[in-house]
Amino acid sequence: MPVPPGRDMDVTCKSLAGWFARVLPDASAIEVSDLSAPGSTGFSNDTLLFDLAWREADGRARRESLVARIQPTGFRVFPDYDLDLQFRVQSMLAGTEVPVARMFWQEDDPSVLGAPFYVMERVEGRIPTDNPPYHVGGWVTELRPEEREAMWWSGLDVMSEIHRLDWEALGFGFLDRPDRGATPLVQELANYAAYLEWARRGRSAPICQPALEWLLANQPDEDEPVRLCWGDARIGNMIFRDSRCVAVLDWEMVTLGNPVKDLAWFLFLDEHHSAGMNAPRLAGFPSREATLARWEERTGLSARHVGYYEVHAAFRFSVIMMRLAQSMQHYGFMPEDSTFEIDNIPSRLLASRLDLQPPAEAARSWP
Repeated sequence: MPVPPGRDMDVTCKSLAGWFARVLPDASAIEVSDLSAPGSTGFSNDTLLFDLAWREADGRARRESLVARIQPTGFRVFPDYDLDLQFRVQSMLAGTEVPVARMFWQEDDPSVLGAPFYVMERVEGRIPTDNPPYHVGGWVTELRPEEREAMWWSGLDVMSEIHRLDWEALGFGFLDRPDRGATPLVQELANYAAYLEWARRGRSAPICQPALEWLLANQPDEDEPVRLCWGDARIGNMIFRDSRCVAVLDWEMVTLGNPVKDLAWFLFLDEHHSAGMNAPRLAGFPSREATLARWEERTGLSARHVGYYEVHAAFRFSVIMMRLAQSMQHYGFMPEDSTFEIDNIPSRLLASRLDLQPPAEAARSWP
C-alpha cells in the first residue's frame, strides 16, 4: 500500500533517541540505528523497524531489535483506528499458546513520531509477502513444497489456538458491542454497513451493496459459537522461522464472533493471492478441504458456515479496497477517473461468488 513520502529518517532517529532517554531515565549512551520501513506487507499501518542500544546504570551494554507501530495519519483506510486496542490485546495474549511479540511501551504524545505509537519486540523471521503476492513472487516461491506445506499447517494451527482460548476468562469481554446488535455477526454487519456508507462517498456501490443485502438476508439461523477472532487471519500476518509460525501480527480487526470467520478470511486471502492474480497455487499448499478438516479437528468446531463467511470475507475486503483505491488516488498513485475502487480483485471474486454483474461491466456506468 503506497503511503505519502516525507518521513525524514535522520530526524526520526533523533526523535526516538530523545524519547527513549525519557522512558529509560537510568540509561546512557542511547543510540537508535538501522531505521527502516517495510514495504512488502500490510495495507493500513505505518511501521518502523530499528535497533536500540543503550548502557544500563550498572554499566552493562544492552541491545534490542524493535518495531514501532504508528497510528495512521492523512487519508484514512478505516473510519476508526484503535491503537490502544491493539496494544491491549497483544499484551493480554502474552503467556497464552498464541505467539505474539512482547509489548514494551505505548506513547500517546503525537509530537514524537507525528502520531501516537507503541513499541514492541522485533521477532526474527520472514513474513510471506503481499507485494508481490506470495504465490507470484518472493521468498515463498523458493521453498520446497514440503516447506510450504509445513508453513501452512503451522499457521493454521496457531490460528486454531486463538480459537481455543477461553476469551471470557482472559478478559476479552470488552470486545462485545451489544449497542450494535444482539450477536457478534449482527454487530459486525452493522459496523461494515456504516463503513460502506462512509467509503462510497455518496456514490453507488454496485457490488458491495447487493453483497451486504445478501449477507443480511442469509445469516446463519442458529446460535453460533463465540470465540476470539483475530480478524486479519492470514499467513501474510505471521512471522515464520524454518516454516514454523513464531509470531502473529496485526490485531487491528480483532473481534468476538464465530471463528469460522477467521478460517474463511485465511482461505479467501490465499485465493486472492493466487486465483485472483490468475496464478496457480504453489505446490505444497494444502487444499481447501484438507484445511477445513484440520481446523475442525484442532478446534472441535464445525466449519459448516464457511461458505457464508467466505462471502463475508470478500465483502469486507472489497469495502477496504474502496478506501485503498481512494487513498492511491489521493496520493497521486492512480488517476482520479480510475474505477479501481469498484473493479478490483476482491470485488471480482465477490461478484463471482454471488453471480452479480461483473465489476468491469458495472464500472462502465459508474458512478
